[in-house]
Amino acid sequence: MEAESMRLLATALVMGLGTIAPALAIGLLAGKALEAIGRNPEATGKVQTAMILAIAFAEAIAIYALVVALIIKFV
Repeated sequence: MEAESMRLLATALVMGLGTIAPALAIGLLAGKALEAIGRNPEATGKVQTAMILAIAFAEAIAIYALVVALIIKFV
């Protein structure tokens, strides 16, 4: 019983801590991209493409946290 409780606690901690950094990164990326587009509207395409790519990389970190949490929970 205690091992199962520790496993669930570890799963929750991994998901909680593993999604904080990507969430902050995505927020900062979007904010800075909007600033850049506001300053130079002609560069919208380039900025938007780079922003989407960077957000995908940040989201991949959250997916890694999900995979680790699932491994902890089920293995």
